[in-house]
Amino acid sequence: MSELELTKVPSDERGFFGHPRSLATLFFLEAWERFSYYGMSAILLYYLYDRTSDGGLGLDKPTAAALVSVYGALVYMSGVLGGWTADRLLGMRRAVLLGGFLIMGGHLALAVPGGLPALLVSMLLIVLGTGLLKPNVSSMVGELYAPADHRRDAGFSLFYMGINLGAFVAPYLVGTLGQQVDYHLGFGLAAVGMAAGLAVYTRGRKSLGQAGDAPTQALQPGELRQVVRRSTVGAVVVVVAVVLLGVVDSLTVQTLINVVSVLAVLVPAGYLIMMLRSSHTDPVERSRLIAYVPLFIGAVFYWVVNEQSGSVLAQFADTRTDLRIFGMAVPSSWFQSLNPVATLLLAPAFAWLWIKLGDRQPATPRKFAVGLLLGGASFILMAGPGLLNGVHETASPWWLVASYFIVICGSMCLSPVGLSATTKLAPRAFLAQMMSLWFLASAAAGGINAQLVQLYRPETEVAYFAGVGAAVMGAGIVMHLLTPWVRRHMGGVK
Repeated sequence: MSELELTKVPSDERGFFGHPRSLATLFFLEAWERFSYYGMSAILLYYLYDRTSDGGLGLDKPTAAALVSVYGALVYMSGVLGGWTADRLLGMRRAVLLGGFLIMGGHLALAVPGGLPALLVSMLLIVLGTGLLKPNVSSMVGELYAPADHRRDAGFSLFYMGINLGAFVAPYLVGTLGQQVDYHLGFGLAAVGMAAGLAVYTRGRKSLGQAGDAPTQALQPGELRQVVRRSTVGAVVVVVAVVLLGVVDSLTVQTLINVVSVLAVLVPAGYLIMMLRSSHTDPVERSRLIAYVPLFIGAVFYWVVNEQSGSVLAQFADTRTDLRIFGMAVPSSWFQSLNPVATLLLAPAFAWLWIKLGDRQPATPRKFAVGLLLGGASFILMAGPGLLNGVHETASPWWLVASYFIVICGSMCLSPVGLSATTKLAPRAFLAQMMSLWFLASAAAGGINAQLVQLYRPETEVAYFAGVGAAVMGAGIVMHLLTPWVRRHMGGVK
């Protein structure tokens, strides 16, 4: 079949804004899942450092910010397990369903006033659930399109709108309920959102056809015994390590932060090496993986900035920003909606642009370079309030508005494009796991941020924003210079 024939779209495949009807099911599932996650994220930092008399846990601000970063890193690191489970055991479709139920249980755990133990139970359930759901639902989107279908990037941009639709609504509902009424009621509303997503997915699963229905590389009986044996050994090692840390009185929050920071960097490196060395990866796929390495590193730099919206920027909104807008006092959690608001405004324009340009659109690494330059610029801008008025005066909310707008312009050049590139460059045997690797870029950024955000305080504010922003812009320049090399190794993929 020719490439021209592959790009022709049957009329029954144009049911959702010119895309397959089944994209609607995944769109709304992801919208509700992101509503639950970003609703929880909108109030998590404040819940951690708010006074116990006001319903919080009373942690100091640097530790609270580091824990938020650790939470995010663990969520994305669990995508490795979720991708492997889909590829080898359950298939993507069943993995998504199980993940949704675990996420809902995690939010319900936070809805109970159980203090630190409830937080740990919630972290475990949400980490495991998101690892099963997040990479696999994105991989299923890629399965809806033929390899040469030019709608693929636009489809991921539309899917990305679903992500941000849920993230946009969540701070206004969950944030307001959590900050102005009760934190635990806010977490409960996040659980209701995930339940709605599960209802949409269950009802629309038949529209997905065969996409994600079976494992791409199912375990054989002998392999299953080996997996059980290795898992048992791993569990024993973890238990022994925890016991030893307790014996030497090192079982602390800071130890958790440090361990996750190291693992967040080592796990993706090990994962890439494993796929490169696998006998299931042919020479062309291996070349594409090599091309993927600088894209992955660039994504880590970008997410270092973007993933601080729930930690440093949330703290800036709460402690450094004038919370009166047009004469009305607003909760600080509302600023978490700026990221998805900008995305909802910009995503249709960028989706239209990529379709309009067709084969003339910039190469993937060139888009990444632009995204990094804009991401870094958004943080350099945030050094402005401290430089102009000092760090002890409240800043205009428009600084945050402008910063979010710039960083999302960068995201439009990197995030949906990265999702699409991941599905195109993935070895067939590691389709779901490759999407897990993409999300490990966010995990690595979260691990790095767990250390970085502890440096943020009033006296370091200007240097912090300027330094981090400059580093990310530097990565954008390097990506621009590497573009010809990356394209040569992409094995014909555009």
